[in-house]
Amino acid sequence: MDNPFKRLKRRILLQVLLTALAALLVGWVLMVLFVDGVFQDRFADYMVYIFAHFTSGERAEMLYRGIFQNNKGLWMAAGYVVLLCAIFYWGMTRFTRYFNEISRGIDALAGEKSEYIELPGELDFMEKKMNQVRQSLEKRARDAREAEQRKNDLVVYLAHDIKTPLTSVIGYLNILEEAPDMPLEQRAKYTRITLDKACRLEQLINEFFDITRFNLQTVVLEKEQVHLSYMLMQMVDEFYPIFTAQNKQAEFKTDGSIDLEGDADKLARVFNNILKNAVAYSDPETVIEIEARTAQDTAVVTFKNRGRTIPPHKLESIFEKFYRLDTARSTTSGGAGLGLAIAREIVLAHGGGIKAESVSGLTTFTVTLPLRG
Repeated sequence: MDNPFKRLKRRILLQVLLTALAALLVGWVLMVLFVDGVFQDRFADYMVYIFAHFTSGERAEMLYRGIFQNNKGLWMAAGYVVLLCAIFYWGMTRFTRYFNEISRGIDALAGEKSEYIELPGELDFMEKKMNQVRQSLEKRARDAREAEQRKNDLVVYLAHDIKTPLTSVIGYLNILEEAPDMPLEQRAKYTRITLDKACRLEQLINEFFDITRFNLQTVVLEKEQVHLSYMLMQMVDEFYPIFTAQNKQAEFKTDGSIDLEGDADKLARVFNNILKNAVAYSDPETVIEIEARTAQDTAVVTFKNRGRTIPPHKLESIFEKFYRLDTARSTTSGGAGLGLAIAREIVLAHGGGIKAESVSGLTTFTVTLPLRG
C-alpha cells in the first residue's frame, strides 16, 4: 500500500536540503567577503581600531590575531551554526504552514461547515480524509435530525392514539357499573371489548417505554449456551394463534441442532421482532419461511415472507430507529418503528450482522451470528 505521507516527506526533505544549501551559499558569500575577501582588511583595521581604545597599538594587533585570526575556523563554525539556525527558522515557517492549513481544516470540521475543505497539494491525502469525515458528520447530523423528527411525530401519534382506547375503557366500564342487571351475554361482550382496548393501551404505553429505553440504554449481554433451533421452533409454536387468525402459515427448516453462545432473551427478542414484522407485512394466506443453518463458524437464520416489495430507498432505512414502512399509523398495528432497530443493535452486540432484501414481492431478512462468542 502506498504511503500517503511519501509526497509530504519528499517535499519536506527537499525544503530541508534547500535550506542547508542556502545556508552554505550564504556562509560562503560571507566568508569570501568578510573573512578572506574584499572586506577582510577593513574588518581587521576596524577591530584593531576598537581594541586600540583600550590598549596600545601593538597590544591591539595581538588581541586581534589571538581572538580572530588564530581562531578563524572556530569563528567560521560558530557563524555557520548561527546562520544555519536563522535560515532554518525562516524555513520552518513554510513547514508550519502545513499545520496552519490542517488547523483550518479542523476548525471547519468543528464548526460543522459544509464547504469543501482544501489543503495544499502535499496534503491531498489529509484533504481527502477530512472531507470524508465532514461528509460522515453531515450524514450523522442529518440522520439524527430525521430520527428526532420521526420520534417526535411518533410521540404525538402515540399520545393521540392513547386517548382512543382509554376513552373506550372508561366508557364501557361506566356502562357496566351503571347497569348491574345487564344480561350476561352483553356484559361478556362489553368486558371483552374493554379488555381488548386495555391491551392496546398497554401496547402503546410499552412503545413509550421502548422509545425511552432505546435512547438511554446500551445493549449489555449475558451470554450462555443457546439452543438456536429449539428457540426458533418454540417461537413458531407461540405465533401459531396469530398465523391462524390471519390465515397464514409458517414453515421452519433446520439442518440439525444449532447451538451458539449468546444472550437467549435478547436473541429471542431479535427473532420475535423480525417475525412480527414478517406477519404484519405479508399477504394473507401466504407462508412465512424460516430457516436455520450453519456456515463455517456462523449460524445463519433467514425469514422469508411474500407481500409488497420494499423499495430500495426504504430498504436502506428499515433498520433505523423510529422508521416505519407505513407513514400512516394504524390504531391496531402501528408501532414505534423500533423493532428492527433494536434487533440490529442486539445482533451487532453479538458480533453478527443483519440485512434485508426485497425482490418481486419476496422479502428476506438474514441474521448471521458467530457460534462462539
